[in-house]
Amino acid sequence: MKYREFGKTGWEVSEVGLGTWALGSDAWGDVDENQALEVLEEAIDQGINFFDTADVYGDGTSEKRIAKVLQETDERIYVATKFGRRVDPHVSEGYNKESLERFLDRSLKNLGVDTIDLIQLHCPPPEVYYRPEIFEALEEFVEKGKIQYYGVSVEKVEEGLKAIEYPGLASVQIIFNMFRQRPADLFLDQCRKKNVAIIPRVPLASGLLTGKYGKDADFPENDHRNFNRNGEEFDVGETFAGVDFETGLEAVDRLEKVKPEGYSMAQMAIKWILSHDEISVVIPGAKSKQHVRDNARASDLPEMPPEVTREARDVYEELIKEQVHHRW
Repeated sequence: MKYREFGKTGWEVSEVGLGTWALGSDAWGDVDENQALEVLEEAIDQGINFFDTADVYGDGTSEKRIAKVLQETDERIYVATKFGRRVDPHVSEGYNKESLERFLDRSLKNLGVDTIDLIQLHCPPPEVYYRPEIFEALEEFVEKGKIQYYGVSVEKVEEGLKAIEYPGLASVQIIFNMFRQRPADLFLDQCRKKNVAIIPRVPLASGLLTGKYGKDADFPENDHRNFNRNGEEFDVGETFAGVDFETGLEAVDRLEKVKPEGYSMAQMAIKWILSHDEISVVIPGAKSKQHVRDNARASDLPEMPPEVTREARDVYEELIKEQVHHRW
């Protein structure tokens, strides 16, 4: 496992981390506690030291499962959680210091810690990025010792560009993968200039970029790849990266043809992201120990051949861009 600097924090984090949405068991089918704990333990064994979670993943279940593993290891694990989605209705007016601190205290309890390494606003309404008092509240949480650093998880590039104007911001989490390439046009470089860490999420386009699914793929009723294909429950960009499923399969077929020897399709997708030096840590999810091992191995694979980079761009331009580029 290779490690990278995490922006202005001074942390050295594994370039492959672990996203733990699936370990909350509320949008990826059923994942029991033993299965989740095995995934977390295997991640640590593979040298992964960065876990990303949120207070709404299983209504706190993911955070609580991480807490159990933290209690059993001596390794330094950086935990980034997210908050704000508990605001109901989820509108800008519901964001204030009092509500955020209430959510923060709940996450502190769930994780069993006195200080959270990184707290992130969890894809708030766009207006929140234009309210300095929200970021002042985050600074107060740092001063109180409840958090070390704060960042944002955004839906759109424009939101990320606005967020990095706040000097205390440590990180931005954003969808960036072979099907969502817009951040590479401007955003990555702007973060580099401000020494803001970048956390690409949805790196495998909800599994599309693993190459494991065909047209007849059948997802469980409680899996967002079934119930959120048109954005029924949350932003459609979080499901298959906003790409039409059939179009995504066509794109994967083309990408398979340039997959380097010794790579899985998922490893190629992760390595493509890591080929951008501005990236701090990519956070693929996993529901099994084998998934963790396969994802972690991408870190140590050889550099991406130029023909893969060219084909990834051509596939994006010809098949994907029209669907997603202007939206996020």
